[in-house]
Amino acid sequence: MKTVCGIDLGTQSCKIVLYDYIKKKIVETSQEPLDLISGNDGSREQKTEWYANALKASFAKLSKTGRKSIIAIGVSGQQHGFVPLDRTGKALYNIKLWCDTSTQEECEELTKAAGGEEELIKTVGFPMRVGYTAPKILRLKKHKPKAFAKLAHILLPHDYINFLLTGNYTAEYGDASGTVLFDVKERLWSKKVCDLIDPLVYKCLPPLIPPGKPAGTVSGSAAAEYGIPEGALVAPGGGDNMMAAIGTGTVKDGFLAMSLGTSGTLFGFSKTPVIDPKGDLGAFCSSTGGWLPLLCTMNCTVATEEIRRIFNLDLKSFNALAEKATIGAEGISILPFFNGERTPNLPNGRASINGITSVNFSKQNLARAALESAIFGMKMGLKAFNDLGFKAKEIRLTGGGSKSRLWQSIASNVMNLPVRVPQTSEAAALGSAIQALWVLEGGEKPIEEYTDKHISLEGGDIIKPDPKTVKEYDKAYLEYSRYLNALETLYK
Repeated sequence: MKTVCGIDLGTQSCKIVLYDYIKKKIVETSQEPLDLISGNDGSREQKTEWYANALKASFAKLSKTGRKSIIAIGVSGQQHGFVPLDRTGKALYNIKLWCDTSTQEECEELTKAAGGEEELIKTVGFPMRVGYTAPKILRLKKHKPKAFAKLAHILLPHDYINFLLTGNYTAEYGDASGTVLFDVKERLWSKKVCDLIDPLVYKCLPPLIPPGKPAGTVSGSAAAEYGIPEGALVAPGGGDNMMAAIGTGTVKDGFLAMSLGTSGTLFGFSKTPVIDPKGDLGAFCSSTGGWLPLLCTMNCTVATEEIRRIFNLDLKSFNALAEKATIGAEGISILPFFNGERTPNLPNGRASINGITSVNFSKQNLARAALESAIFGMKMGLKAFNDLGFKAKEIRLTGGGSKSRLWQSIASNVMNLPVRVPQTSEAAALGSAIQALWVLEGGEKPIEEYTDKHISLEGGDIIKPDPKTVKEYDKAYLEYSRYLNALETLYK
């Protein structure tokens, strides 16, 4: 047996899948949880040693036969994290994550230095928002000057896993485009933006790998550490959304993918750059050639997890409770900004429950409102796609939340589009494995030849919107928008 391996380094865990590309099926999986350091200032951090330990533990949970079968590896990783390393590859500080909202002051400084948000979007395709990588680097310079002085390598989380596997410092277009240090039109690091932080930054950025080319091979030390074959090819990998695009077949025009995880994302493939002058859609590059315009909300399953926690409910019980409530939760709307928010741009945002009365205040309505709030956040992105001329015919749903039948129905009716759920919900891990196969076989053929062959949509659920339900959700969304418009000025 020969397999390609997909690694998905998320916020909450490290997952591995082994994919038998001859039989076209996942033959083994493993997972190891990750911790999170949270601060009241909005900081969200992890440690490099946690990544190394989780990777080792995840590989150890696979069979020896499975590990020996690996001939190529692809890595998916949570985007925008800042991994600061010295010249020996040792971490100088914790990894600041995509959901870290402590950098608003740095965002404002860099935006002003660049000549304003409009000028930044012209230069690199992105505004400077909390969550992105660039302001995290400035924050290190300001608050940890001794560490910054030793900075030699700037990596993103998936780049760091590639480094652990190969010993090489590399980056690729997709994940790099979410740093705001990268010109998405030219697909090059932007020295102009780097110099706004410090001239050192440009020198610390890794070389860029074009789509279809490898990041390296598994080193002897990594083979010994993780029990995997030395010399196995390591693909360039990419951000979790870029790999989920492969894992859902979102590598050609015509439909959108929606990922329901800790964050929520809505994205689609484009052959040309799609740059939103408002900055609500991220003008990302894909990791296979082309571009991947994307909306990201920082709080997707967060509201459901928090409400489940305070009610001490498992997922099945929570969903059953939410199903008892009517559309719109009898007027209750949740603004789910537990971690601040990127879209809308509310870095100091706070969660709130609105529209409560003595009649509608129930567990079932709170559960339903939590589910609905995540999709209402996505609806803003659909409008942005439409305004920019991207007309989708279908949404492909992935992520942990995609397993919920109720959430599938809410997504279809709020967005007023058919929703298709692929057979596997681990789109990022599978997508990175398929990317590895593509690179292993030369990376010259169009990637859609691989997704058409290996991404199965047959047997997956298709949910179509119901016109009556769509109208009811239009009313509920207007109510949600009313509360958002009234309260957002408090959080800017």
